Amino acid sequence: MNAVLKIFLSMSFSGSLLILALLFGKQFLKNKISRQWQYYIWLVVVLRLLLPFGTEVSLMGKAYQAVDQAISQTAPLPPQQQPPLNAPESNLAPAVGAEHHNETVNSPADDVTTAHPLQDIGVLLISQIWLVWLVAALGLLIRKITIYQGFMRYIKAGLTPVSDIERLDELSIVAEQSGIKKPIELCVNPLVSSPLLIGFFRPCIVLPSADIPEKDFRYIILHELTHYKRRDMFYKWLVQITVCLHWFNPLVYLMSREITKACEFSCDEAVLAKMGCNHAQDYGKTLLDAMAAVGRYKENLGAVTLSENKQLLRERIGAIMSFKKTSKAIRLLTGMLTLCIIFSAAFVGIYSTAAAADVPNSINTEKFVPPMFDNSQAADNSLEMETLEFKGTSYYLVCNEAQLRAIGTGKYGMNLNYMQQADISLSAGDWVPIGTWDVPFTGTYNGNGFEITGLTMTDPDAEIIGLFGVAKNAHIYNITLRDYDITSAGKNAANKSVGAVLAIGQGSRSYDNFVYPKEAAVSIEDNSSEIERYYNADSLPLFEITFPRLDENAQRTWLEKLYAEGDFAFFSVAVRGLDANSSLFANFAEKAYTDEEIAFFSMLTDCMDETELELWLDRALEDGNWAFQSMLFDKLNRGEEFDELEEKQQKEWAEAQAAEYQAVGVTMDGKDYYYQGQLVNIFLDIRPNKSVYTLNMNPKGTVNIKIVRDTENKITGVAYMTEAEVIELLRDMDDPDDKTGVAIIPVDFKTVAAGETIFLGEYTLSDGDEILYDISAKTGNRMKVFFAKDNQEDVAYWSVNNLRQPGEPLECIADFTVGPPATKPGTYKLYLQAPDGTLGTVKGSVSIVSADAF
Repeated sequence: MNAVLKIFLSMSFSGSLLILALLFGKQFLKNKISRQWQYYIWLVVVLRLLLPFGTEVSLMGKAYQAVDQAISQTAPLPPQQQPPLNAPESNLAPAVGAEHHNETVNSPADDVTTAHPLQDIGVLLISQIWLVWLVAALGLLIRKITIYQGFMRYIKAGLTPVSDIERLDELSIVAEQSGIKKPIELCVNPLVSSPLLIGFFRPCIVLPSADIPEKDFRYIILHELTHYKRRDMFYKWLVQITVCLHWFNPLVYLMSREITKACEFSCDEAVLAKMGCNHAQDYGKTLLDAMAAVGRYKENLGAVTLSENKQLLRERIGAIMSFKKTSKAIRLLTGMLTLCIIFSAAFVGIYSTAAAADVPNSINTEKFVPPMFDNSQAADNSLEMETLEFKGTSYYLVCNEAQLRAIGTGKYGMNLNYMQQADISLSAGDWVPIGTWDVPFTGTYNGNGFEITGLTMTDPDAEIIGLFGVAKNAHIYNITLRDYDITSAGKNAANKSVGAVLAIGQGSRSYDNFVYPKEAAVSIEDNSSEIERYYNADSLPLFEITFPRLDENAQRTWLEKLYAEGDFAFFSVAVRGLDANSSLFANFAEKAYTDEEIAFFSMLTDCMDETELELWLDRALEDGNWAFQSMLFDKLNRGEEFDELEEKQQKEWAEAQAAEYQAVGVTMDGKDYYYQGQLVNIFLDIRPNKSVYTLNMNPKGTVNIKIVRDTENKITGVAYMTEAEVIELLRDMDDPDDKTGVAIIPVDFKTVAAGETIFLGEYTLSDGDEILYDISAKTGNRMKVFFAKDNQEDVAYWSVNNLRQPGEPLECIADFTVGPPATKPGTYKLYLQAPDGTLGTVKGSVSIVSADAF
């Protein structure tokens, strides 16, 4: 558990002692001491709970020091876990992360330290418990703020400003007499249960009714203005923040209730002190009248009210009736009590890091650097260690590799106390563990949070492997061992003991240590086999991690495989793993563009800068590739330009088609067709493969014609339709049982949420197929109907996006024909979307008429 959480828990505990003391004293002094003092004295407790202040020597500091000493001396040792003798090397690999273990070893066969995964997990959870506290505190605070915001919205929704000039004048006079210069608003809301004050910076007094007697009105206004002048709303929210931070302490909730009650008592006392004791009876009657109000909404913690609940009313009335000014003796007593409580809060104090430092063997991961320590020793590799006298204990300060290797030699015995004072990087020479069976390490070693990097052991015959070899009743803690390599040591040993920090511990304690082994180099072949395994297992995250480690040829092979198989998901993560300067971007972008694989091309454009996107857009414009133009305009956030371009192109196509028709004697007036001056009843444009190109019917027409085209799709003339052709056409259209070639997709939704896109199915469209939209929405601002390809919802085809016009229904009515140059055959998905606000009562249909239906 980190020191910050310890400090916070000590604040909570010391605050709890003060809460109990005040609650106990209240039983004897409640009716003898000023109610205002009883209200504000709780501020000392709140500050005790929020601010980590205290004397150097305090009750909490001594208590925590005693607890740490007890834990250090009596902590139970976990049972020894023994691996089998002659264990394979893979079973003896040291664990990565925190290493915490206490070992008792009595024989060589038992002197094998093993990983304790459950213990490591427990230590990790304990070290992160502050996150549980913080998440709960933030969640509770957010909930309180949300409730308060909802309360304010409810109150403001029903507010009606008071327009009575006499009432407003009375409010101004009372405010001026109270020393309040800021303007105060006065409103009425019949749903509040009693008069209340809202607004931190724009105060507003809310009355349940404007019909209040003049005398009562003055008392009410004075009461609420007293709350405002004393900043009671800020006081309330300070208490609520305290409750959120100390959510685990039940006494804090009790304190909050006591402060809420004391707030109203002290405000009553302040009002009567200003108006005089002879007004007590009238003021009490005002409280009774306020409680009898007809409002229904219970007040929230963010407001201060005249009367909070009926349970307190009797006690408040009693306090009002017995009100009298305090004597000098009582004021002197309250002053002495205030000083006593302040001194008590300071004496109780908090847990401090200094208290932790008194117990060198306790779990304390904070780095301790002596004030007079000279860090130059860490650089010059001096063998001579400085010493530090601390709390009656001598510590030898380890600053470099020479001093670390010297432990156990000469005057630096195995029974001394050592404290690391700098990060130490070991040379390539083989490490000799500290402590043997004959001379075990029996002292203490505090890594002090510093690192030891590069420890290496390669002796294949080594039987004891680790930073410390054999330790007996020792304390080894706060060590961070990084990039160590001991995997090749002890390969030939029949019985070996392995532990990154401590190999064999006899009654020793090894805790708060963190170990990070050196990562082995991985060959390209290993990466290739691994990525194949991840792909076959459909493991996208592991594939994404491994792909950047491949060489460019292997990456090319994988991209070609994913492209050929149409695997969009794996292709997308592979592209993101390419080097920024890789030539594979350009190669596969060219391939996708040539193959008109817009989905793959879109993934590649996500990794392009604006200049590259502009170059591709220029090419798509030159090629007349509408699908790629649409996507590239969208990537460049220039969708409006594409819409204008598309509208212009469609207009040009329509004009070109009208010119072709006119060349053979067919003219157009809106949607009406004329042939040789006669209005056309049935107009049919046939392609060489007999598919429908354009079909138009006007019951007012008198002639039926069809356009004749040659094999190259050029118009060669106009022919009148025979009666048999007309009958066949009409029979196919009118026969309700013959649905061949016609797909009707019904649309019937009660509501479509704002921003929601509804999938209406997947359909295969061919050249000449006709798409008919006929959808309306009873309510809503905008409706969009469109087709899109799989994984390409940002590129819309045959789209209608209509905005409701004043006085007109919201409808999407249109018809399209599938075919070049804008589109090509394929499988498309149909969508209905509410881009701007919710749609209501959406009804209609989408019809897809196959070219072979006629």
